[in-house]
Amino acid sequence: MCCTGLRNLLQGLTFSAKYYSKHNPPQTVCPYIKTRPKKCHILDCSKSTCTHRTAAPGSILPCRFFSCKEGTKVPSRKKQNTSIVTSDLLHKNLLKSEQKNWNNISPTYQAMTKKIREKLEELHNMYTLNSGSPRMRCGENVYFEENGCIFLAKADDGERSAEILFTVEDLGFSDAFIQRIRISPDQRYMAISLKSENSEEATCIIMKLGNLPVVEKVIPSVFSFEWAANDVLYYTTQKNLKCQNVFMTTFSYQKHTKLVYTEQDARFFVDLYCTKDRRFLTINSNSKTTSEVWLVDCRHPFESPSLVQARTTGVIYHIEHRKDQLYILTTYGEPAEYKAILTDNYIDRINLDTYCTSYRNSKLMKAPVASSSKENWQLVYALEKKTKLVDFEMFSDDCIMFLKNAGHLYLNVISFVSHSVQLIKLPTWACEFELESHPEHNTSTCYFQLSSPVHPPKCFAYSFKENNLIEQAVQEVPIITNCHTTRLLAKSKDETLVPITVFHNKNSKELHRRPLLVHVYGAYGIDLNMSFKEEKLMSIEEGWILAYCHVRGGGEQGLSWHRDGCQLNKLKGLHDLRACITLLHQLGFSQPNHTALAAASAGGVLAGALCNTAPALIRAMVLQAPFIDVLNTMMKTHLPLTIEEQEEWGNPLEDEKCMKYIKSYCPYQNIKPQCYPSVFITAYDNDERIPLTGILQYVQKLRKAALDHASRTSKKGNWIPNIILDVQASGSHCDSSWEHSLNE
Repeated sequence: MCCTGLRNLLQGLTFSAKYYSKHNPPQTVCPYIKTRPKKCHILDCSKSTCTHRTAAPGSILPCRFFSCKEGTKVPSRKKQNTSIVTSDLLHKNLLKSEQKNWNNISPTYQAMTKKIREKLEELHNMYTLNSGSPRMRCGENVYFEENGCIFLAKADDGERSAEILFTVEDLGFSDAFIQRIRISPDQRYMAISLKSENSEEATCIIMKLGNLPVVEKVIPSVFSFEWAANDVLYYTTQKNLKCQNVFMTTFSYQKHTKLVYTEQDARFFVDLYCTKDRRFLTINSNSKTTSEVWLVDCRHPFESPSLVQARTTGVIYHIEHRKDQLYILTTYGEPAEYKAILTDNYIDRINLDTYCTSYRNSKLMKAPVASSSKENWQLVYALEKKTKLVDFEMFSDDCIMFLKNAGHLYLNVISFVSHSVQLIKLPTWACEFELESHPEHNTSTCYFQLSSPVHPPKCFAYSFKENNLIEQAVQEVPIITNCHTTRLLAKSKDETLVPITVFHNKNSKELHRRPLLVHVYGAYGIDLNMSFKEEKLMSIEEGWILAYCHVRGGGEQGLSWHRDGCQLNKLKGLHDLRACITLLHQLGFSQPNHTALAAASAGGVLAGALCNTAPALIRAMVLQAPFIDVLNTMMKTHLPLTIEEQEEWGNPLEDEKCMKYIKSYCPYQNIKPQCYPSVFITAYDNDERIPLTGILQYVQKLRKAALDHASRTSKKGNWIPNIILDVQASGSHCDSSWEHSLNE
């Protein structure tokens, strides 16, 4: 798995604490009944003398509320209490009104939802259950998780020898799912994080493995953790959606925990990562535009961390290690006159005029461990302009880069032995990569999966020795053959070409009469989610057209693509979206009366803005946990993410130009009486990132504007849109289980 520092580069070379990889297994049901789980003893280390007890230690912390940061002016208690009471009363009244509206409307769709549920469950059983869960190989052993059960098997025997080490229920966390697993180098300890769907915080549990697994320690509010040595664990704590402290804890005879690192800048978020050869543990401090890395020598885990390169505004970097050299994936440096394929003493250069005529976004560089500052960084490989680095994996003798260019996926293999680079174009239908979880550093084969919204994951293997790509057959998984993939380019307002990926059924006729579902995001340098979803495949089978608009602000074409769509460039993303939908209609993909727009989280900004500025382009809009009141949110510095998000949206408190600009596109601020499309919004009562009050107020204001317009025009057959809000009591910010996703 990649750390956050690497994810900065992979997500359009920016960082956001909002989005980190999550596992969402189904609810705990152990399929391996014939192997009895071992009894798990709970070790209570809260006192000086450890005793066994039967009750599980710790618990998932309750959902946090927003709290003021240092430097925030706190009003007097009397005024503050009055304001809170008024705000709470308004919130309760709005919520009660929307819940009543939902209860009146939802029965209308019962027959339809019953049919959809049955079809989705059929597809889920057909595809998802065949995919299996990630395997983690450690020497002769393989560890894996299935439905809340942790298994151990011998690598050569496969799952036939699998035995259950323990289950989530054994630990007293039946309502949580396993988010992360890390095993100590000597396999004596296993650290796992458990997360409830109703909270952003995870609890880390350290198990001492053996004939009788024992809970050694429970640490609440943990974000990331890595083993620096056999019995030395480093971890970060999360508070108010921020990670700024790094701790070290030991499990030897002299057990102790100490603070190792504290980040003082509220814009920065800290996480941990181990280099693939386990030589260094890296402490990565990242904002959305800048990063800084500290190294912990795993041979000397108690020594103070050493700085690789002090943070430099605009420079993001991630560290790997190989043979006393640091390999640095970074945005540092100006474009060179030549593109260096491999720049050691055996440089093979290609003139940019014949290969790449523009600026590259990121580079692979290297430097000696002892001299790691940026003046010693040497270029190894540079990416072309508009090429997105999707993932990156370092092996003992090779480096693999997963690249995206103009919507197509490529595999780039750099050999440190033969000093060569091989570029392999992957199948045209593929939209998403997923690397094998925790591949062995010395392996001769790299395993990964390819998928698309309508193509279930397919397994592939690249052999370093044979220098070829192999598609691995999976039994009993039907092959999707009736879906056509089309890639288009729409010309935006400033002549920029914006990629669109379109899926439709090959057998569909008269596409202009078919319903169209358009997807958009366009923020934080993050790509649109194009992984396989059962509902997307069902839509294709039902005759829908699916379109994914890769607008500016996202990361589909690298760092510059993101920069061109953030802060004072945010309107470019809106212009891109409008151009994409217009082109789709012009080319005969549906028509406005059959077009719906879907977005989640920050994608709600562009979707909501289009709904205000060009409502005639769409008939319906579906939003999940949408960010739709940018101005008011960015004016409230006591909210936990406001300061961090200034690098994406700007700072309206200190910049009047920025305030006016945000106000010009903010969905909530620009609602007016006009003919709106129908709108369906899903929100979460426990969402700590998007306050529910803002969504409630948006829905009320939008509904009022639509009704005002209808009353003024009074034409026969006047269109009055449905504006529906479903507030779900469980789940949190677009992170839901299969069951919750199915219900929605």
